[in-house]
Amino acid sequence: MTESRYGDVSVTLEDYVAQVEIHRPPHNFFDVQLIRDLAQAFNALDSDSACRVSVLSAEGKSFCAGANFANRAATGVEPGTAKGNPLYSEAVRLFSCKKPLVAAVQGPAIGGGLGLALVADFRVVSPEARFAANFVKIGIHPGFGLTYTLPRLIGYQRANLMFLTGRRITGEEALAWGLADLLVEPERLRAESSQLAAEIAENAPLAVVSTRATVCRGLAETVKAQTDIEFVEQDWLMRTADHREGIKAVAERRPGKFIGK
Repeated sequence: MTESRYGDVSVTLEDYVAQVEIHRPPHNFFDVQLIRDLAQAFNALDSDSACRVSVLSAEGKSFCAGANFANRAATGVEPGTAKGNPLYSEAVRLFSCKKPLVAAVQGPAIGGGLGLALVADFRVVSPEARFAANFVKIGIHPGFGLTYTLPRLIGYQRANLMFLTGRRITGEEALAWGLADLLVEPERLRAESSQLAAEIAENAPLAVVSTRATVCRGLAETVKAQTDIEFVEQDWLMRTADHREGIKAVAERRPGKFIGK
């Protein structure tokens, strides 16, 4: 077994399967640095012949509850900076990785955290998992490439339902909708995720990477184009009164009182 660390991301590698874990409990909010650390970890694994597939997990209650708005500057999403978002540049690096990825989703994957979960080829989830593209509840536009990846996975109509209502989808609903591939009890989540990864790893590695490359052809380029649009829309919306009210309303656990300004 080999072990390595990239900031708040740990990597262990054994029997061709890498276990990549985020360590920002309880909710694993992300910023530019965390996404950069993940991209560096997966880039290194792409170059390591001892790795054939990875499992992405997170320590704590949530898989990832989205961007850390308490430290907005660290997220790279300061309003008025529409020249580009370093967070999304790092996210595109994740979509550019070559080897298969299984996500073990034990709890909420919210907003950009849902976007992170959709980087994976497969999602193994527990009944406690929750998925939401809740951007409209905080007065901004969806991001992290979700306007492309979510409709591509579950269809336009269901994606639009999630986008425009901001509702949370349960683990059971996620399985029925094709957002999840396996639903398992919490105590079996990591074992089942690793078993799926091992099933992939036992196959010819060159053929696996080649097949995945064909299936994912153009994915990173499309996500790049989509995040460019998403960030422009987020930029002006983050300067609105509705966004300020949305952040306050979520913090106070109440519906927002939006005025359309």
